[in-house]
This record gives sequence, structure tokens and C-alpha cells, in this order.
Amino acid sequence: MEIRFKKKSAIFDVGVTALAAILSVGVMLYGVLHFGLSEAWPELVLNLLYIACLVMMGMYFFQYRLTTQQFNYWCSVCIGFAILLRDILFPPQLAYYGIHLATLVLSVALLLMLTFFYSRKEWKTYSKANLWMIFVFDLAIAILYNVDIALEAANEYTNYMLVEIWIRPTISYGLVACFVKETNT
Repeated sequence: MEIRFKKKSAIFDVGVTALAAILSVGVMLYGVLHFGLSEAWPELVLNLLYIACLVMMGMYFFQYRLTTQQFNYWCSVCIGFAILLRDILFPPQLAYYGIHLATLVLSVALLLMLTFFYSRKEWKTYSKANLWMIFVFDLAIAILYNVDIALEAANEYTNYMLVEIWIRPTISYGLVACFVKETNT
């Protein structure tokens, strides 16, 4: 099999992202089994979207039946659905209204950025800074969720929530790294 990227830094970015995301998704699937499907079914839906992104990332990396445009479009759709479901339509109950409002605004902005940057045919013309803003916004959302969790009392769901919060920024880092590397070639 031939790989898409030849530089070791690009291979390292994709490999670390895939490994971290696979471990995180595995922990969340264990959480679904532990808490039961009736209580944790939203996590299963999100995990299916994340698994789809990981499979597409692997197919793209190994140049297997997935063009750059297809990778671009379908990964953007999967991440967009995850943002829409997790942060906008069914947001978690947060203890502080200010943090809830900030995460909602950042989530809407992130969804708009994904739509604007990745749904266009000329996505390669965007600067690296514009592409990395997607990761930065996703990272800011995860940090705000972590702040809210730190301010609340811990329970049996806390560890699983902390893992779930960081899956999407990890995957978005890998996707943006792939797109940035692709704009260089």
C-alpha cells in the first residue's frame, strides 16, 4: 500500500491522531456497554460519526478509493453532524449559563466555518491560519466543557465525559493536519 504523505511529521500527525481517537472511541464504547444503551445511546451515535471519520482518515492516508474532495466533504459532514447533535441540538447540561452560552456560540461559529471552508470546491486556496481556526474553535469548546466539569461535583460519568469531550478536537486536529498537508502538495 502506498501512503499519501511522505514527510515523517505528516505521518506522525496522522498516526498520533488516529491512535488517540481510536483509544478514546474505545473507552466511550466501553462506557456505552457499562451504562447501558438506554442511557448512553447518544454517545453511540456520536461514536459512529467519529468512527466514520477515522475510517475515512485511514482510507485517505493509504490512498484507498477516496479522493481528496470526497475526504474533504464527508469528513466535514460527519464532524458537522457531531457538532450539531452534541453541542447545538442536544447540549449537555452545564452548571453555569455563561459557559453554556459561550459553548453554544463557539459551536455555531465552528459549524459555519466548516460549511464555509470545506463545502467549497476551492478549499485549497484557504490559508493555513483559516484551516487551523477550526481546530482552535473545537479546542476552545472542549476547554470550556472541562472548566464546567471541574467546577461541578464529580460522579460516575465524569471520567467518561472527560474522554468524550476530547475525541472531536483530536479528530479535527487530524483532519485539519491532513488538509494543511494536502495544500502543500
